[in-house]
Amino acid sequence: MRPIAALVSAAGLLSAALITPTSAQQAPLKIGVLSDFSSVYSDIGGSGNVEATKMAIEDFGGQMFGKPIDMVSADVLNKPDVASTIARKWWETEGVDMIIDLPTSATALAVMELSKQYEKIMIVTDAASSDITGKSCSPYTAHWTYDTYANAHTVGSAIVKNGGDTWFFLTADYLFGHSVERDTGDVVKASGGKVLGSVKHPLNTADFSSFLLQAQASKAKIIGLANGGGDTINAIKQAGEFGIVAGGQNLAAIVMFISDVHSLGLKLAQGLIITEAYYWDLNDKTRAFGKRFIERVKRMPTMNQAATYSATLHYLKAVQAAGTKDTKTVMAKMRELPVRDAFTDNGVLREDGRMVHSMYLFQVKKPEESKGPWDYYKLLAEVPADQAFRPLKDGGCPLVK
Repeated sequence: MRPIAALVSAAGLLSAALITPTSAQQAPLKIGVLSDFSSVYSDIGGSGNVEATKMAIEDFGGQMFGKPIDMVSADVLNKPDVASTIARKWWETEGVDMIIDLPTSATALAVMELSKQYEKIMIVTDAASSDITGKSCSPYTAHWTYDTYANAHTVGSAIVKNGGDTWFFLTADYLFGHSVERDTGDVVKASGGKVLGSVKHPLNTADFSSFLLQAQASKAKIIGLANGGGDTINAIKQAGEFGIVAGGQNLAAIVMFISDVHSLGLKLAQGLIITEAYYWDLNDKTRAFGKRFIERVKRMPTMNQAATYSATLHYLKAVQAAGTKDTKTVMAKMRELPVRDAFTDNGVLREDGRMVHSMYLFQVKKPEESKGPWDYYKLLAEVPADQAFRPLKDGGCPLVK
């Protein structure tokens, strides 16, 4: 007869073998949206990203493995330490499986470190630094929408080719701004242009007067705005007040969104050359998504909001196809499955975490050219993924063999 202890131990092992996989499979899948709800990037992502996530969950069917899909959200206040604290709590105690959004490059990189520690998936749909899939890449991070390399190469090269060959940068003084200036400056110089200088400004700046005076004094043909959101809007408005464009210099908004154009109005924004990964009026799929989004949010989606929908839906499809929430298995499936949705019809997730897809070069319409609300862009060119995004071999990502 076997000892009672051995029987208990065997029973315990059998119980664990029977229960553990089932419990893991049946635990509700939970998505966390870490966004900016109160500051300079709230129009770009914010509550619109939450709504986009909800739309993706609804379109997927609302359930995974027979349980409702849960979603939580929080404001990172654009502070890396706040982002890290929330992410740690979500992953340690609240059962969050995937975190999406991340409004700044600094918050994204901070949470990426935790993602490696906990071996949890995160998808960056707002932050832009090309370092996210370069020297700082992670096996658990996907970078979805755009990055500073892609924007620099689509906008910067187009402007230099059209005669804008001397540049001065107004740069947001943190990783994102530095990355925009670096990547765009490299393109300008590679295209035969010159960078005459730059000036750094704090995030969420109200008064650009001293910075604009330095840019004006540089006599550069192009003042490159290496910033985003409210900072870009304020810089363009105040440049108009200073008569900078009227005086012969031009502005280049390297990272700009349809929400920025809407806030500025076509009178101020007309003629700007910008790049986006999505525009609501590109095709039938983008128009259908834009119509659904504006009915819920009362604004057309930015490319980040459309990308958040896309990334959430792709993640859910990958979990379903994998039959598990296991991080490595799901990431492998996300790379295997093509990205085909309202955001893009030619997306592929690379091993460095970069989701590559077409980018688009637009010019903002004149007021008389617009046929109605949100009719803001003229399409100049579709830039294929292999021309827009940094080649895999050039990023310095340690994951790339």
